[in-house]
Amino acid sequence: MKTQVTIIGGGIVGLATAWRLAEAHRDLVITVLEKENDVAAHQTGHNSGVIHSGIYYRPGSLRAMNCRDGYVALLEFCQKYDIAHDICGKVIVATREWERSQLDKIMDHGRENGLQGIRRISAEEVQEREPHVQAVEGIWVPQTGIIDYVQVTQTYARLIQERGHQIKFGFQVKAMTRHRKRWRIFSLAGDVVEGELVINCAGLFADKVVQMTGQNLGGVQIIPFRGEYYNVVHEKEHLVNNLIYPVPNPAFPFLGVHYTRMIHGGIEAGPSAVLAFAREGYSRYQVNAVELLETITHRGFLRMARKHWRFGWDEMVRSFSKKAFVTALQHLIPEIGMQDLVRGGAGVRAMACSIHGELLDDFLILETEGVINVVNAPSPAATASLAIGQTIAKAATRQLTA
Repeated sequence: MKTQVTIIGGGIVGLATAWRLAEAHRDLVITVLEKENDVAAHQTGHNSGVIHSGIYYRPGSLRAMNCRDGYVALLEFCQKYDIAHDICGKVIVATREWERSQLDKIMDHGRENGLQGIRRISAEEVQEREPHVQAVEGIWVPQTGIIDYVQVTQTYARLIQERGHQIKFGFQVKAMTRHRKRWRIFSLAGDVVEGELVINCAGLFADKVVQMTGQNLGGVQIIPFRGEYYNVVHEKEHLVNNLIYPVPNPAFPFLGVHYTRMIHGGIEAGPSAVLAFAREGYSRYQVNAVELLETITHRGFLRMARKHWRFGWDEMVRSFSKKAFVTALQHLIPEIGMQDLVRGGAGVRAMACSIHGELLDDFLILETEGVINVVNAPSPAATASLAIGQTIAKAATRQLTA
């Protein structure tokens, strides 16, 4: 009898894991459980489609190592399966004198993470690449690119189905039980799936699934942050050639609003980073009272809110005030105006928050017998999906052969 592996979550990490397992083992029956009616319905399908270089991440961290390995694997995968992508490069720009020292730190991280060809560029060189940007200095990052991660995920899904594995849509996990080394997974609709090994890639609900498996998270909880975008009107798309990023504020755990050319055309500006009032709260007005109460009563969130309340307030203002959002974008391109932007889409990031009030800045994968829980997989998880999938597949192999 073939070993049954069940993966919860049909996003890019869950399906990359399924593909890596299918590549490595022909003696497995893999079932992916997805509560929506299609793959990539949440974080994967609502991001800005950037192929990240890994320049920001702490050297030696799982984010840095998986981004490096995943970047190479992703490009090879795209070339093999004819997935549109463009390694167009990006500029990281300092718009204020005090930000120059931050460029030093970013360059150091980039070099330690193995990036080739990155270099400091003058204000004049910034304008050669992005003529409408106002900067005092910048960094040129040639490795950064753009892609459609939904197409990548759909390709993973097609490949595993061609191998005979199954994706069960509309399967929202309600509960799990374990008996004699076999899991029984129950859906809200009353369906049941069994398997020897469960891999949790549930994203925004990863902590909830961890609780179902009985593993102790030590107070870590997923906090949802909504990222809102504006689209640059067609007549002003010439203001942006490729990707333009600010120097990130070291006191705030997000990169700040930026400009991104999209693989299928158009320019996005954003995202913000505002607390979402529901785990899948894509609208400013979408509230889930139970989930919001869980967030605002979590001790870690309260500690984080006390520390970062001013940044949080600024983000909330930008969420409701187009003028404030435009002002933030004008630090990069002063001539962008209110009339040049229309409200676009939004995504929700799953950020794991510790009981001490810190957002975890690295991937967090926990194992216990019969379970692998992907608790925290923030950006660059999409870029690194094949590397993360390989890491999880190796852990699964160790469990299955023990």
